[in-house]
Amino acid sequence: EFDSQTNKVVKYIDLENKYTQTSLAQTKEFQEDLFNEIIGRIEENDESVPYFKNGYYYYSRYESEKEYRIHCRKKGSLDSVEEIILDENILAEGHNYFAIGGRSISPDNKWLAYGVDTLGRRIYEIYFKNLETGELLNRTISNSSGSVAWANDNITVFYTSKNETTLLGEKIWRHKIGSSNLDEMIYHEKDDTFYNGVYRSKSGEFIIIYHSNTLVSDYQILNANDPDGKFKNFTSRRKEHEYSIEHYQDKFFIITNWKAKNNRLMETSEDATEMRNWKEVLPHKSDIHLLSMEIFKDHLVLNERKEGLRGLRIIHQHSGKDEYIDFGQVTFTARISVNEEFNTNILRYSFTSMVTPGSIYDYNMDSGKLTLMKQDKVIGGYDQTRYHAERRYAIAKDGKPVPISLVYKKDLKNDPTFNNQGVPDNPQNLLLYAYGSYGSTRDPYFSSTRLSLLDRGFIYAIAHVRGSQIYGRQSYDDGKMLNKKNTFTDFITAGKYLIKNGLTNEDHLFAEGGSAGGLLIGAVINMEPQMWRGAIAAVPFVDVVTTMLDPTIPLTSGEWDEWGDPRIKKYYDYMLSYSPYDQIKKQNYPNILVTSGFFDSQVQYWEPLKYVAKLRENWQGPNNLYLHMNMDAGHGGKSGRFRRYREVALEYAFMLNLVGIKK
Repeated sequence: EFDSQTNKVVKYIDLENKYTQTSLAQTKEFQEDLFNEIIGRIEENDESVPYFKNGYYYYSRYESEKEYRIHCRKKGSLDSVEEIILDENILAEGHNYFAIGGRSISPDNKWLAYGVDTLGRRIYEIYFKNLETGELLNRTISNSSGSVAWANDNITVFYTSKNETTLLGEKIWRHKIGSSNLDEMIYHEKDDTFYNGVYRSKSGEFIIIYHSNTLVSDYQILNANDPDGKFKNFTSRRKEHEYSIEHYQDKFFIITNWKAKNNRLMETSEDATEMRNWKEVLPHKSDIHLLSMEIFKDHLVLNERKEGLRGLRIIHQHSGKDEYIDFGQVTFTARISVNEEFNTNILRYSFTSMVTPGSIYDYNMDSGKLTLMKQDKVIGGYDQTRYHAERRYAIAKDGKPVPISLVYKKDLKNDPTFNNQGVPDNPQNLLLYAYGSYGSTRDPYFSSTRLSLLDRGFIYAIAHVRGSQIYGRQSYDDGKMLNKKNTFTDFITAGKYLIKNGLTNEDHLFAEGGSAGGLLIGAVINMEPQMWRGAIAAVPFVDVVTTMLDPTIPLTSGEWDEWGDPRIKKYYDYMLSYSPYDQIKKQNYPNILVTSGFFDSQVQYWEPLKYVAKLRENWQGPNNLYLHMNMDAGHGGKSGRFRRYREVALEYAFMLNLVGIKK
C-alpha cells in the first residue's frame, strides 16, 4: 500500500497513462498487428545450444505460448534422458513480474542454487534445490544479488547481500546448506562507490570476490578446497587500476590497464599475485582494445576491438603463433560464448551483424574447421540477401570520426530515386539510436523485431558516439565527466551527416535511446529540437544533478566517476549545463514518447515523471508528448519473452503513425 503522497503521484501517473492511451487510440489496432507480427517471428519452441560441463550437457528451452525458460540437462550424452532442473513458468505463476538471478550447480551435480526477483528491483531470494529428490530446502537467503559460488565441499556457498538503500552489493557471506547456524560475514565494503560480488573460477580451484567501481577493480581469492579459510588480496587496490583475472593451471592471467590505456595481458604465479610479480605476456597496443579472454589447455582466446569492430584472436600456447578469425562482413560483432570445458580445442563463439541473425559457432582452433551450431530462426522466413548493411563515418567538429552502422531493405537501393552514389533523392524514414555511457559500446547486431521497421521502408542506424569504447578507452574518456557533451554532439553530428547525405531529413528522422541513452535523447532534443520528427526516451536518466546530489538513491555514489560529483562546483556547473530536466525551455519540441517502469531500480520512476511534467509546462507548438509508465515493471520493462514486445509495438506505432504509415 502507498502512503498519501505516493497515492497522489500514482493518480497523476494514471492521468498521463490514460492521456497516452486516448491520444494513440487510433493506433490501437495497428499496435496489436505490430505486436503479433513481432512475436510471430519468434521461434516458439526455441532451444539453446547445449554446453558440456562436469559430466552433463546443459541447455534451456521454451515451449510454445510460454513466457519463460525451462532449464534442462542430460547426463553424459545428448541421447540421455532429459532432466528438467528448473521450470521458470511454474515459479512465475501468480507474479506480474518474474526474473531468475544466477543459477549455479554444486561441483557434485547434486544441488542447484537460484535467485528469484518478483518485483523488478534486482533484489533476489536464493533457493536451494536437491536435484536428486526435487525438494527445496526450507532455508532461503533473502536480499541478495541472486547468485552463489560453490566451494568444493558441496556444502559451503558464498553470496552477496545488497545495501537496502543504494541496492549495491555490499557484504559477502559464507553459508552452509542444511545448517541452522547463522551465516558468517566475510567482507563488508565501507566505500559506497563500489559494487561487490563473488564467483567461482572456471578452473574450479578458486573462490573469487570482486570489488569494482567506475575506475577501480580489485579481487580477493580463496582456495575452493579450503572453504573455511581466509581470503587474501590479489594485489593492493589502487586508484584508476582496472583489471580482470583468469586462473590457469598454477598461474593467473591478468588483463590490466596498468600503464596500458587499452589493456595488456600479464601473468603471475598463483602463489605470488602482488602486482610487483606480474610479467607481461602481450604488450599494449594503441589501436587494439583488449576486452576479455578465455583460457583453454593449449589455446588462449582474446576478444578484441579493432577499428571499432569486436573480433577474436587465437593464440596457440605452445608455438605462440596467433590468428584472427575472418568474418567476411563490413560490420559485425563476435563474442566469446559459453566455454566451460578446459581440455578442448573447440572454441564456441557468437556472431551477429546488422543482417545476420544471432549465430553460435564451434571453431576447431587446430584445424580451423567451423561448425554452425545454431542460428536464431526468423519464423515466416528471412532472406539476408534482401537487406543491406554498411558503415559510414561522420566527422565531429574536433575531427574525430563518428561511425554509423546502417541497415535497410535493398528495395531502397534499387529504387530509381537513388542515384548512382547510392544516395536517395527522396529522404527516407530513419531511426537513429545510441547509448554512449559507461564505456558500454552498442555493437552492430541483428534484430528480427527491427524488420517491422525495415520492411516498411525505414533505415535503422546506430551512432557509435563517444562515451562508448568504439575506438578503445580514449573514446570513453572523451565522453564522460567534463567531456560528456561530446556524446550529445556526436549524435547530432551523425544526424546532420545523414540529412546532408540525403538519406533522410528533419521530417523523417527519429531519435531513440534508453536509460543513460535516454539522457542523450533528452539532451539532443533540448539542443536541436528542430532536427527530429520524433524522439523516444526509454527509462531515461534525465534529472542528472538532483540524482547525483542524493547518495541515498540507488547507484548514485558509484557513479560520481562517470558524471562528476556535483558537490564540487565545476562539475555542478557542467552537469547543470546539459541535464535534460534543467535545460528544458519554452520551445517547439519534436513529438516525444517517454517510457518508464514504476519499480525501476536503475532510474527511479519520478525522474521521467517530473521531466514530462516540466516539458508540459514549457510545451509550445503542434507536436505531442506522451508518457507510458509501466506499473508492474522495473528497468528492463515487463518480464517474459512476449509481453515486453507490447512496448516495442507502442514505440513503433508512435513513429510509423507520425509519417502516415498506418498498417
